[in-house]
Formats: sequence, structure tokens, C-alpha cells
Amino acid sequence: MYLYKVGEVHVKIGLPTYYVNSAFTFVRTFIIKNLDDNFKDKEQYLKEIVAVEKIIDMNLDALTSSYREEELGKFLSMSKVEKNILVGLKKFNSYVNYFLAGALAIVAFFAIGLFVYDIYLLFFTDIKIEKGVLTVLGSLLVLWASIELIHEEINHLQGKGFAIGAFIMLAMAALIRKVLIYSLSSDKSEELLIIAGVIVGLAIAYWLVGASKRSSLS
Repeated sequence: MYLYKVGEVHVKIGLPTYYVNSAFTFVRTFIIKNLDDNFKDKEQYLKEIVAVEKIIDMNLDALTSSYREEELGKFLSMSKVEKNILVGLKKFNSYVNYFLAGALAIVAFFAIGLFVYDIYLLFFTDIKIEKGVLTVLGSLLVLWASIELIHEEINHLQGKGFAIGAFIMLAMAALIRKVLIYSLSSDKSEELLIIAGVIVGLAIAYWLVGASKRSSLS
């Protein structure tokens, strides 16, 4: 009952379950290490390990039962229409995620085409060598960002969080490509300043997303 009440408090303050699991992992490791440092009889030691594992798992189950009841209570309190809508939205969300993954694959395919086209312009047209190299480098940057975005979307489909940072990275890559191209033109100074400001804003947003993720993990 004490552990159940503790779990209720955790639910009320919104403590994520992985904090509880991490704490129990620490306790489990601490106890097993002490048993390992002080055992004399191997047979008794194995029995103690089994007993400790059972006790810890039973306590963890009692502590997290409040989370399960909270989730179940929310679901059971819904009407039949609300449940159908919730299930339908989950299915629709899955379909949209798969559609997004396919769309990203198409974007990566066109990024490869853009890279090949820039290579063609570099070798088979009268484009200046410095502009051609920078254009190819920019296309390669966009292709790399697209691949990174596909990787993050695969992680999202496997249950991980949505990686907004990858989208910011792709936008930065596209803008940096423009900067590389415009840097050789003297009449594009105003556009360069605007793009540079946008890139700085995106860089700050990317840093904030990363800082938020690091603080949540710690």
C-alpha cells in the first residue's frame, strides 16, 4: 500500500516511468553487488540472487501499478465513440508516418539526382570551376541531411521520439547550399544577409532542441 501511494504521487506530479525503472536498476545493481562481495556459499548465493530479483520485481510492479491504472482509467472513462475516434486516429497516425517515410525516400532520391546534375554541370558545361565545386558541395550537404532525416524517421517508426532537430538540420543544409552559390556573386549581398540571419535563427533553434533533449535525459 505504501508503494502504491508513492506511485500515485508519481502519477500526480507527472514523473515519467523510466525514472522509476532507472531507480530500481540502481537498487538492483547495488544489492547484487553487495551479495557478490559477501557471499560464502555459492548455492546460498544463487538462492539469494533469485529471491532479491523476485522481491525487486514485485516492488516495481506495485510501484508502477498506479501508472497502469491511470492509463486504463482514462481509456475506460471514454465513451464508445471517443474510443473509436482514438483508435482511428492512432491508425491514421501510423499511415501518415509511413507516408512521411516514403516521401523522405523520394526526397533523398531527388537529392541524389540534384547531386548528379551538379556533377554534370561541373564537367560538361562552361560553368566556373569554383561555382561548380561549391554547388556540388551544397548538393552533397542536402543529400547528407536527407539521409539523416530518413534515419531519424526510422527511429520514430520504431517508437522513439519525433526528431524535429533533423528537419531543422535539413533546412539549414538547403540554406547553406544557397549561401555557397550566392557567395560568388557580388550582387547577392542582400540575399546573403537575409539567409545568414535565417541560418543563425535555425542554429539557435537546433541548439535549444538539443539542450532540451540533453536536460530530459539527465
